[in-house]
Amino acid sequence: MNTIDRVVLKRLTGRIFLVAAVLFGMVALVESLSTSRFDALSRLGGPPLAILAIAVAAARWILDTLPLTVLVGAVTGLLNLQASREMTVIKASGFSIWRLMRAPLAVALLGGLLVATFVHAGVVTLDRGLTVGGGDDVLVSAGAFWTEERNADRRYIIEAGYVHPSGAALGTVSVFMLDEPRQRIEAETAELLDGEWRMPIATRFVTSRVPEQLNDFRLPTSSSRGDMRAKLSSVSDLTVFELAASLASRLNDPEQRARTSTKFITLIGLPVTLAGSLVIAFAFTAGYRRTNKYGGTVLYGIVLGFVVYVVTEMAGRAGEAGVIQPAVAVLGPAVVAIVVGATVLLNREDGRT
Repeated sequence: MNTIDRVVLKRLTGRIFLVAAVLFGMVALVESLSTSRFDALSRLGGPPLAILAIAVAAARWILDTLPLTVLVGAVTGLLNLQASREMTVIKASGFSIWRLMRAPLAVALLGGLLVATFVHAGVVTLDRGLTVGGGDDVLVSAGAFWTEERNADRRYIIEAGYVHPSGAALGTVSVFMLDEPRQRIEAETAELLDGEWRMPIATRFVTSRVPEQLNDFRLPTSSSRGDMRAKLSSVSDLTVFELAASLASRLNDPEQRARTSTKFITLIGLPVTLAGSLVIAFAFTAGYRRTNKYGGTVLYGIVLGFVVYVVTEMAGRAGEAGVIQPAVAVLGPAVVAIVVGATVLLNREDGRT
């Protein structure tokens, strides 16, 4: 890395951090308007805990919109190089756009990897602790947990008063059989084994019959422990390591598998997404300019960033719904952005119009 690479990196990273700081302040201001949460956390751990919760919530917003932040920050950084005529001097020194992109792309790939693995995991874990509280080895009160089972043999709905975080046990269980004859089964506990729910002691209620006590009652299920863990938590509240563990376990529910896969690929594909944002920024901003009028370019960059963000979000939603393959939904927009940016650069920098 030479002096020119350091100058370009310093200018781009400075503007990217500035855009992130502005967005962080705006989101923190919006989060602070939730006075009920602020008061509850203040009573629990004082004002510092409430302020920490606001900061963590704002940090999660920054992570979710990081590609857009990188795009807008890179556009403003490149325009600053253009306005100071540093870009003209760099090009006159024999450096092409392809050469200038090398260091920022390397930093974007490395930074995206670090954010996806460690920064995201730290922020999510901290936010989850502030929101939930308590350890992972206790029963988590959930009010009423509902899940519907459909398999070849039976259809039924399970209601539970509380669920173990591992998804392997339910408490205060009521089972409503949807097939004839209609019946209800109640039990204190239900344990998820391989392909079935086991209830040590249960009571069966059938219309016009005396309640029947059942010992070691077993109910077939298509849910696995991975499915239960996925149902108990939102994929946005899982780290990349927990998502990988969920995918490694047996996820039989297609909807849960699609959501988990999409979120996991979104995180591990973050470096490629950031690289696509940088390529787009260089393609539409780093060309030679004779004037210092950049208002239209700034507006165009903001609109472009918004379009990229909307397309990425729509593709991600489609991947979570199972309409599109998760890998295509997540990596498709990033690859398209890189191809479009590279095409524009080829036309501009190689003398073709």
